[in-house]
Amino acid sequence: MMPSSNHIPVMLNETIQALSVQPGGRYIDCTIGGGGHAEAIMQHSSPGGQLLGIDADPDAATAARTRLKACGSSVLIVNDNFANLEKICIENDFKPVHGILLDLGLSSRQLDDGSRGFSFQYEAPLDMRFSPQQKITAADIVNGYSEEDLAQLIYEYGGEGYSRRIARRIVEQRPLRTTTELARLVEGAVGGRKGKIHPATKTFQALRIAVNRELENLESVLKQAVDLLGFEGRLVVISYHSLEDRIVKRFLKRESSDCICPPEAMVCNCHHTARLRLMNKKVITPSDEEVRLNPRSRSARLRAAERVVTREEWRETAERLCFIGGEGGEVWRQTNPMKEARRVSLV
Repeated sequence: MMPSSNHIPVMLNETIQALSVQPGGRYIDCTIGGGGHAEAIMQHSSPGGQLLGIDADPDAATAARTRLKACGSSVLIVNDNFANLEKICIENDFKPVHGILLDLGLSSRQLDDGSRGFSFQYEAPLDMRFSPQQKITAADIVNGYSEEDLAQLIYEYGGEGYSRRIARRIVEQRPLRTTTELARLVEGAVGGRKGKIHPATKTFQALRIAVNRELENLESVLKQAVDLLGFEGRLVVISYHSLEDRIVKRFLKRESSDCICPPEAMVCNCHHTARLRLMNKKVITPSDEEVRLNPRSRSARLRAAERVVTREEWRETAERLCFIGGEGGEVWRQTNPMKEARRVSLV
């Protein structure tokens, strides 16, 4: 099924398959954005499916409510940052769940909105906030950070080799107030275009990540997500740059391992137990056809994992992870208890 608007959700079929969407399931879209993935989830989870959608951008939340209005009370959309995922779920009695999706990065709507400061193609204030409730803007960073801190931020979050040169030029010419001012400055600092990518791309990425605390929030939400998944629930993450993908890959590797002791340790002392099982050892990328139709999908990377029962959780009570409920009598799929007990006892 194809979504009903011009918004093109990235790797839609791969996402639905990775989430293993089922009728009567309960799902969370932590970055509902244009609502494309959410609409497909509701279509595939019918009848009885439920969805909690979250977005820090109030405009995105409003647009998603309009797009999914026909779903009625089956969809709840919250305008908040996904860093508060556990709190949101508790407040709305939405746990445990069958699947959680994180589609990271900017939506096409945000990039094409010339007033938000995300793109250097439009003249706009140096804002870059996902939510107007956030205090720090890109202008605060550009005009307030020291040269050394600016250089480090642009290098670490943008991977920009000319970070020191750019930071020096910013300090010399500030205050800077608009996106086009900053873009011209960066282009001049690095000596103009040297390829298909605009010279300011990495600097803008670095500032956006810093303004919205994207990496810190990602690490936080991943930890919360695992605790909210029911047994055999799926966590699916689509990232768009190496910093995000590295965090996701490292987290999934850790949570799918029974031992996380350093290689030199002779005896395991970490007492860590795997809570996830990797669904794809190799990262999933868009097809050539998708990239042709939607060039913005070219950098997307999808990773997925499934919640498993740890020894400690099984001893505590397996029923806590295998719930039964729902107005329509929807039943959480349960592994045969004796079979699962034997499996866990052998681990």
